[in-house]
Order: sequence, then structure tokens, then C-alpha cells
Amino acid sequence: MFAFLATPFGRWAGSIIGVLLLIAAIILGFRWWLHEHDKALLSGYVLLSEKTTAEAKAAEMERQLNAATQATEEHRRRLAAAEAAEQAAKDTLEQEISNYERTLSEKNRACAVTAADREWLLQRH
Repeated sequence: MFAFLATPFGRWAGSIIGVLLLIAAIILGFRWWLHEHDKALLSGYVLLSEKTTAEAKAAEMERQLNAATQATEEHRRRLAAAEAAEQAAKDTLEQEISNYERTLSEKNRACAVTAADREWLLQRH
């Protein structure tokens, strides 16, 4: 077998085989380098993607929190306005009752409505 490599044809075949092995080694080395390079790039892209996603989620949560805060404040304002309107209606009713009682007393008439009746009427409104 080694005698074949000593012949001119054997040297020529050995050179071709050597060149082919060198080319194969270069191609395999390049593919290994490319794989490692792509893996590093992809891991960077994954980290960037995860960071971007986390930032978007945080921004959305902050937006929702701000919207909830605004809604709560608007609800508080409306509740305060409704309570003020209710108090104003009660004050008006009390004033009307007082005016009616004063009118009856000026005409020397008595109101047959007792305090219990008055409370019952107030609870019905």
C-alpha cells in the first residue's frame, strides 16, 4: 500500500486526497465557526427580544394603572357630587317642611303629622 504512494500516480492521488481533506477541514471549520457565531447572535437577539417584551409589558401595566387611577378619581368626584346633590335635596326638603309648618302655624292650623310620620316620609324619598 505504501509502495503505491511512492509511484508518480500515487503521489498525485495522495496530493489530491490531501487537498480534498484540507478543503473538507476548512469547510467543517467554517461551518463550526458559523454555527458558534450564529448561536451568539441569536442569544443576543433573544435577550433583546425578551427585554423589549418586558419593557412593553411594564409600559402596558403602567398605562393600565394610570387608567385605573383616573377612573377611581373620576368615580370619587362623581360620588362627591352625588352626595352633595343628595344633601342639597335633603336640605331643600327640610326647608320646605319648615316653611309649611310655619305657614300652618301662622294660620293657626295644626299639622297632624307626627315626628314618626315625618321620618317615615323622609325614608320613602
